[in-house]
Order: sequence, then C-alpha cells, then structure tokens
Amino acid sequence: MIQGSEIQQMAAVLGLDDIRGGYTGFAFSQRIADGLPLRAIEHVHRVVAPGSRDFSTLVIPKQTLLRRRRKRESLNRNESERLARIARVWAMAIDVYRDEGMARTFLTRPHPMLDGRVPLDVAIVTGYGAEAVVEILGRLKYGSAA
Repeated sequence: MIQGSEIQQMAAVLGLDDIRGGYTGFAFSQRIADGLPLRAIEHVHRVVAPGSRDFSTLVIPKQTLLRRRRKRESLNRNESERLARIARVWAMAIDVYRDEGMARTFLTRPHPMLDGRVPLDVAIVTGYGAEAVVEILGRLKYGSAA
C-alpha cells in the first residue's frame, strides 16, 4: 500500500503540483488514469536520469512522443502508469540512500535478487516488478538482507 507521503514524493518527481494540499491516494490514481502531461516525462528524466539521451523511450516510443508533442496530447494510461512506477522506485531509492548518485547506481546496475536484471528495467515492465524493486529497497532501509 502506498502511503500519503510517498504519493506526495511521487507527485513531486512527476512534476505535478496542481492540487493544493497534496494528493490523496484516489486523486493520484485518477490523475494517472486520466493521463499525465507530457512534461512529466521531461521532469522525471531530469530528476532520475539526467545523463540519459533515450530515457523517454523507456516510457513511450520516440515517434509517438513526437506526435503527441505536436498534437499537445497527454500520455495514455499505460504510459502514465509506467512513468509513475519510475517515480515510485526513485522516491523509495532516495528515501533509502539519501543521495541521488547512489540511488541512480542502485536503479541502473544489475541486482542479484532480480536475477541479475536492472531494477529500473524491472520496475518499468509491470507493477509487480516495481513491487519487487520496492521490496528490495525496503529490505535495505530496514536492515534485512538485500
């Protein structure tokens, strides 16, 4: 279950500041279901992977992104969910490491508890993958083997 403070952290990573007093779980869920604005990709890119040239293609194919920019369309529900999963694992990694460089290192290096897969890649694919990454981060935070 995602906590209220975690939702606020995720909203900040996504660059969402359009609800006074913060998001409730339902309001955040509805915001994602309705489709996040394209600017959220750039915001997450700057925060999570500033050195990456192709970060946005983790969320949306390049041609689709270009077409959406021209038409000023939002992300669809699936794209928004992918981006929100990235925001969630980033917020948790920052909570655990308290250092952006260390959080990036964790998210971009293969991890043995993910069968040698990269946490960010695992988190993007499905919600269950994101849960697996959050679980590892929780183990790190609370001192059990990870």
